[in-house]
Amino acid sequence: MYHSRIAGLGYYVPSNVVTNEDLSKIMDTNDEWIQERTGIQERRHIIRGEDTTTSMGVKAAKIAIERSGVAKEDIDFVVFATLSPDYYFPGPGVLVQRDLGLRTVGALDVRNQCSGFVYAISVADQYIKTGMYKNILVIGSEVHSTGLDMTTRGRGVSVIFGDGAGAAVLSREEDLTKGILSTHLHSEGQHAEELALQAPGMGARWVTDIIADNDPNDESYYPYMNGQFVFKNAVVRFAEVIHEGLEANGLQVSDIDMLIPHQANLRISQFIQNKFKLSDDQVHNNIQKYGNTTAASIPIALTEAWEQGKIKSGDTVVLAAFGSGFTWASAIIKW
Repeated sequence: MYHSRIAGLGYYVPSNVVTNEDLSKIMDTNDEWIQERTGIQERRHIIRGEDTTTSMGVKAAKIAIERSGVAKEDIDFVVFATLSPDYYFPGPGVLVQRDLGLRTVGALDVRNQCSGFVYAISVADQYIKTGMYKNILVIGSEVHSTGLDMTTRGRGVSVIFGDGAGAAVLSREEDLTKGILSTHLHSEGQHAEELALQAPGMGARWVTDIIADNDPNDESYYPYMNGQFVFKNAVVRFAEVIHEGLEANGLQVSDIDMLIPHQANLRISQFIQNKFKLSDDQVHNNIQKYGNTTAASIPIALTEAWEQGKIKSGDTVVLAAFGSGFTWASAIIKW
């Protein structure tokens, strides 16, 4: 039995900065309205032809691999979390294997949206714990900007999301006091349609239906979110899954050195921070700069916190996420 540890981290965001003021020029919104509801000041959007979900994941992965000290030839497996793959199929995992020039290792795609990276970390952790693999590349990457309704009609969702990617290399750790101590995964599918993109989908409206109807008022292929309902559920599930992780390892809230919450909404993060009585130094938020990058948000924030020296050897780090599905998850890590 082994533990897995995060041996290397990296992230990449597009150079194209989109401010709230920029959005106010194309839809009926303003900086005050967006910041009051979300805390977001700006986000990154890809420039078409320069970046994709896969290419951003590859760029983040190259940094993580270099920092890990693991040779590319020693990567045993790839886990890629995203809701915005380059293609409907195949998934981006195999494209990463190709573009990085990895051996013909397995590549697994994870579709758990905002919880995707923690789910992916959990999957990789199980493979390493059992001894099946030694070094696993885990990526969270998203392109939202090309699939949003960038008009006043869609402003409630479109102002929130940004593009970006983060990656981690998980490696075998024989010291069982270090590394990923536990992960905790949950879902509640009865609320699936409260935060969803239903078309194109085989069970609802496929491409042929959309083309045949040619309805300019069809919003089924844009994301839908019941914002208040999501918020109310998120603050409850965030707290539950953090407590679950701490209790599983005999830890207290006071043992948390760094909390990396999924960057869904700054108000959610602040609510959880206040509930757990954590200081600003114990929570890392960057939604102000990048918006909600879904599966990429935790690895981007985790990498930033590490780069800024906020995470040190021996620290207890908590990852927590809630999102579409509904799914929620946490990971407890001894750095």
